[in-house]
Amino acid sequence: MLTSAQFIRLPQVKEMTCLSKSSIYRLMDDGDFPKQVALGARSVVWVRAQVEDWCAEKVAAAFG
Repeated sequence: MLTSAQFIRLPQVKEMTCLSKSSIYRLMDDGDFPKQVALGARSVVWVRAQVEDWCAEKVAAAFG
């Protein structure tokens, strides 16, 4: 269980990953990107650590 999660919104996710909104959602649907967390009826966020881990995995795969 997460004890201290830092949340980020879509613009920050796009900036961190250099992906478009449609690419992020497509990868999520394919199970290849962290799922969003619903905070309310019309508010979603991602957990920063999960997105950072995903980015690190991509770098490791490219150079590993």
